[in-house]
Amino acid sequence: MDESTEASRQAPRAGDAANLQKIKTLLKARDDTQRFVGLALLKSVLDNSPQLREDQDEVQSLWTSISPKFLDRLLKTGSTPSNKDAKDMLDLAVSVLHTFSLLLPESSRDHSRFTDRIPLLVAAALHSREQTTTLLLQLLSTLASLQHGAEALVRVDDLSPLTEIASSNTLALDVLYYAWLNAMEGSISRESLAATVDKTLKILVPSFSGTDAVTLLDFLGNFLRQADKAILPSSPAWLKTAVGYIKTLVTSRPTPEARAAYTNAAASFLQAYPEDAAKLLFTDASTDDKPFGYLFVNLLLIDIRSSIPMLLEQLNSPEYQKTSRRLASAFDVVAIFVGFLVRSLDDDGPMVMQADNLLKLRKAISETMSVTIEYLRDRWDASFAGAMGLHPEARVGTAETEMGSRQTLHWDSMKNTADEDPLTLSALRTLSLWLREDDNDTLLKEATGLTDMLMELYQSSSPERIDFRPAALVALEALVMIEKGREMLIKQEGWKILSRDLTSTLQEFSTLGPDDARRGIDIVRVLISIAEQERTGTAEEWMDLITVVAAWDISEQPQDPLMREFELAVLQLCSTVLERANEGMKRRYRLSKSAIYGLASRLAETVDQDDVLREQMDDVLAALRSINY
Repeated sequence: MDESTEASRQAPRAGDAANLQKIKTLLKARDDTQRFVGLALLKSVLDNSPQLREDQDEVQSLWTSISPKFLDRLLKTGSTPSNKDAKDMLDLAVSVLHTFSLLLPESSRDHSRFTDRIPLLVAAALHSREQTTTLLLQLLSTLASLQHGAEALVRVDDLSPLTEIASSNTLALDVLYYAWLNAMEGSISRESLAATVDKTLKILVPSFSGTDAVTLLDFLGNFLRQADKAILPSSPAWLKTAVGYIKTLVTSRPTPEARAAYTNAAASFLQAYPEDAAKLLFTDASTDDKPFGYLFVNLLLIDIRSSIPMLLEQLNSPEYQKTSRRLASAFDVVAIFVGFLVRSLDDDGPMVMQADNLLKLRKAISETMSVTIEYLRDRWDASFAGAMGLHPEARVGTAETEMGSRQTLHWDSMKNTADEDPLTLSALRTLSLWLREDDNDTLLKEATGLTDMLMELYQSSSPERIDFRPAALVALEALVMIEKGREMLIKQEGWKILSRDLTSTLQEFSTLGPDDARRGIDIVRVLISIAEQERTGTAEEWMDLITVVAAWDISEQPQDPLMREFELAVLQLCSTVLERANEGMKRRYRLSKSAIYGLASRLAETVDQDDVLREQMDDVLAALRSINY
């Protein structure tokens, strides 16, 4: 506009108090033309006055001089498609808001003077010039990154302007991503937020039809991984379409970016919608020799085998985070596929794929797990400067240098050690599941070399860090089935570490959650396998567990099925340990044995005759009665 051009020519010099006051006067005038001139002058001054931009008090004063209603009129008028001249108004309003969003502190950005403009900014996204659209979306991303801004955006009734431009401008996806994640922590109800997410995704996902949908899959992979499950729609209609995008990419010649996008998205889909996504990704009604499920899993296995041997060289490279995340997602997909396959075989349902393809995948998975074992060993040694099987007390410590404390192996990650890396968990979780489900003695023998790592990861786990305990226990359950595995576990003080955790669980029984109970059951599986197969019988130190259980009070605990299963598992372990003890031990612990028998008798009263646990309960009682001391 003419006024805007003239205003730019007359821009006051930086630091000129009189001219800044003139701008404030124009901004507060009743006449919109004067306000527009003042706004244009203000924009020019801010763009050309670095000293002014750093003066927080003056910037705040200028910001409060702008009429919010005037900005709203500029946004509304500029969003009218028939009014071409009004585009200048929209350009100026968005530009000024964007500039102040960069200059003002967070408390001001999260204020109503900004957040009340969000609905009009969203509506203007379809009608602005390309450069202004970019500024507008950057502004919305900034506002949506804060609590009140996120809530304001979620409350916008019509988000279609963002969904319509999302396929051509990824910043629109950033706006939705920040808004939804930040709104989860605010005052908006989970139901309301879930409805908004579902409504928007129903429009957003189909809008990428005809594109490669890489940016959409990247967005969905990130969002679903971090979202609270309470805000995710169940069995969403858009999931089939999104999986269709994955299938198109997999069967084409994907770029590295596309491969990362579909791998991360697939993992997120499977974690958010286990049943629906697994059926869409792993089953195929076609009669092709190589159905999609086979092709997809095989490509992921190839990616892991080809990438992971070179990963240690990239630990400190800028690309490591992206690469490790893609590989972690690939491991997660493979683990879920194995679980899906096992369940389908147990249910005697139709075959997921032809037998010859399953045999090929079995071989490929085993080869991949062998490479994974090598990687985990090397990654662990890189972090903790230990050789395979070296006892923790013999490890080399950190080196103190002028630059601070450093690991002694210089090629380890400077950011995350192995026990802080999510890739370690994903790799270990997949390996553990495969060791348990596949009867492969060669692979089991290879994996025994990780026993020291498993026990240290087990001990380092806590609610504040990555919890490796479930994965470690699944691996140990498989490893103790062979003699070398049991020997290695005992050598690494496995019984002591696991029984200590079990004892702690027993002592906190009144406050146990489901995860703790499941972990306790898994611990018993490992320990009972050792106790049953130890050739020399029960070791003296194992009897400490008998003393602890004898003092265990379960009389007032609610008989939740999972808790009852945990109680029975502990009693089974005790009966096995007592049975395998020598005569002297049995005599010394006869009072503890009587107390444990009493516990078993009380538990038996809560187990009905048709209960699945009844037979195991009777076996425990019979075993304890057979110990005569």
